Amino acid sequence: MKSKFECSAITTSEEVKQIATILEQCFISSPGDEEIYVNSIGLNNFRVIRQDKQIIGGLATISQGQWWGGQCVSMTGIGGVGIAPEYRGSGAALHMMQHTVKEIHASGVAISALYPATQKLYRKVGYEQAGSFCSWEIPTESIQIKEKSLPVISIPNDSGVFYDLYSKQARHIDGYLDRNPVIWKLIFKPDEQEKFYSYVIGSVEDPQGYIIFSQHHMQNDSILRVKDWVVLTPAAAQTFWSFLFRHSSQIDKVRWRGSVVDPLTLLLPEQAAKLRYSELWMLRIVDVIKALSLRGYHPNLKIELHLEIEDELIPDNSGKFILTVADGRGKVIKGGRGELKLHISALAPLYSGLYSPQQLQIAGKISAPEGAIFAATQLFPSVSPWMADFF
Repeated sequence: MKSKFECSAITTSEEVKQIATILEQCFISSPGDEEIYVNSIGLNNFRVIRQDKQIIGGLATISQGQWWGGQCVSMTGIGGVGIAPEYRGSGAALHMMQHTVKEIHASGVAISALYPATQKLYRKVGYEQAGSFCSWEIPTESIQIKEKSLPVISIPNDSGVFYDLYSKQARHIDGYLDRNPVIWKLIFKPDEQEKFYSYVIGSVEDPQGYIIFSQHHMQNDSILRVKDWVVLTPAAAQTFWSFLFRHSSQIDKVRWRGSVVDPLTLLLPEQAAKLRYSELWMLRIVDVIKALSLRGYHPNLKIELHLEIEDELIPDNSGKFILTVADGRGKVIKGGRGELKLHISALAPLYSGLYSPQQLQIAGKISAPEGAIFAATQLFPSVSPWMADFF
């Protein structure tokens, strides 16, 4: 009979090499890339799973925040989940994820997010679809926005202006990260034979946005790839497009990351921008009381919602709860009538607004009387939550 699995942090450089070798095979990486990744995440933030003291897989935990309703909620991102091929199907990945979710809960973090290679595994531990990660593309000549409302000024890639501008935009986009330093490093880390160009939109004294991009020859096209961007004003949005349009003599197409319904495209004269790809990331409510209390709500709401939640993995999340919202903030206590019944996984898309309460009810994910559905719709309006970052 095989011994039980054991999960722990990495402790030695030899263990770094062992897990890196496994991840290289899992993700078809170049030799050495995964060792760099593990070290960049930090040994304290990487978990490995062992059987008979042999490392058979691992994952990264990235402590950061995520913006919901204008408030930043503590979040742990999960990345780099990999199991050696000879141990796949053994239950190792499920055990590792169960252990990790319990550990995140014990640390006091409210929510967790990840990008799934397979939904089936993560749904077993309470994750569910919650927001989008999208890439858009437009022929540069089709932009046709010529007026530049603001100056565009070249700045160094290590300029501190990016952090403040990003934070100002992030708080208004549900799903955006309060970025961990590791994520910022990935923003400025070029791929092989890649160079970044960074510009602030507006004056140095009054910046209203920025754009970071690289340029590439791909098959028969020349591509401008926007790595990161912020626009805080209508003038900045106009200038964002006019600046990109001015590349049309040399650049065939522009690519950027945006929402699945991207408001930037409202400025374009025609529907020439197309989604290149779109995938959904998943969210797990790790601590029900903290998650519902820390996020923001509409400031004019004064309402109460009675929930009954089932969570087999985290018993503290199971039972009846009353969410009371006033002045844009929520307060949660145990008890109440338990009118809106749902599994912890279904709370994720409700919380994020990816799907409306009525849509979740039709899908069989929640059960509630009409009054509770109405209250939930006011508390969690259907939006287009998205992230600009992959981890």
